[in-house]
Amino acid sequence: YDTVAEGLKPLGLILDYEQNKAVRPVIADMLQPTPEELAALNYSPQTRSDWAVSTPAEQELDPQLVAELYLEATGLETIYSLLVIKNGHLVAEAYFNGGSIDQKTLLQSVSKSYTSASVGLALEQGCLASLDQPMMDFFPEFANKLTDSRKEQITIRQLLQMRAGYPWEESSEDLFRVLYTGFRPSTLVDFPLVTDPGSAFHYSNLSSHILGIIVARACNTNLKAFAEEHLLNPLGTEVGDWIIDWEGYYLGFAGMHLSARDTAKFGLLYLNNGVFEGKQIVPAAWVQESLQTYSENAWDIPIGRHFNDIGYGYQWWSASSGEHHYNYAWGHGGQLVVLLHDLDMVVVVTSDPFEMQSDAVSWAHEKANLNLMAEFISDLPSD
Repeated sequence: YDTVAEGLKPLGLILDYEQNKAVRPVIADMLQPTPEELAALNYSPQTRSDWAVSTPAEQELDPQLVAELYLEATGLETIYSLLVIKNGHLVAEAYFNGGSIDQKTLLQSVSKSYTSASVGLALEQGCLASLDQPMMDFFPEFANKLTDSRKEQITIRQLLQMRAGYPWEESSEDLFRVLYTGFRPSTLVDFPLVTDPGSAFHYSNLSSHILGIIVARACNTNLKAFAEEHLLNPLGTEVGDWIIDWEGYYLGFAGMHLSARDTAKFGLLYLNNGVFEGKQIVPAAWVQESLQTYSENAWDIPIGRHFNDIGYGYQWWSASSGEHHYNYAWGHGGQLVVLLHDLDMVVVVTSDPFEMQSDAVSWAHEKANLNLMAEFISDLPSD
């Protein structure tokens, strides 16, 4: 504020602190939605056999805050769906901009969290011996083609944590071009390392794709078939399209198409330590390890004032908004699966995935979804 005041002085403008302080509440009241606007909203869940439904009030969630959330969502141009689950019940649901209850949306990087679950299940099934197995154990055909011996040190754990040393593809035009033209298994040889394995966090789509290939090779199947057998089918989830790379491997970093309701089941699974409808689907220890923070300050591009303490686990993000610390899966365009453990709540957003588009326009819409969630969470009281 002082900086702005100093900048305005040469223009002959003076900021009156006390006047601005007095006006602030008036402006805030003017921006509040009217009771009529809130009453006109319909976010009651549709009754189907796949979810137990309730209301915010019945689950002790402030209906006013929920209504304000949905009113704000109506102004977003690219959001498709917004679901709120409280105490295991679907309490709010609405679809926008052509979205529908049966629509299967490209979830983009939310897929990474499903890949992480598949790694944990492969470990449980005995396909993988340890997270500290070297990446190159699963790519023997490239052993004599490495020009950087540090890649021999990369482990599954480091790939999960985005600490393998591979770069964020958007850090250069050449790397970004490869991301959009498509990875191959051999990309792990061609892509340079920017730091020593284990030494630093770098968001890396290639790392997630390598994890998917490792699951497929270790379990002698493909990633989709493995995920369906051990994760998706037990959740009653029907996956739509799932993109493959040039050599037939299902993408481990993006590519899954799922409905919002099915995506919410995955969120509820992780909220409840891997249990869904009384059955342990993902090991509880794996869920707990996955949601730890192994890298702090993992995102340095400004998102909004309610996003703080951004960290990274095993293909899951974490952050703080207001009094709440939470985990979330995050996909390009603003796909979100948010886990609020302290409130026993899951929030799901699907939206335009901006397929093959990454620019200021797509990022603006993505940030709008992120800030929609963060502002809502920051307004929620603590239990």
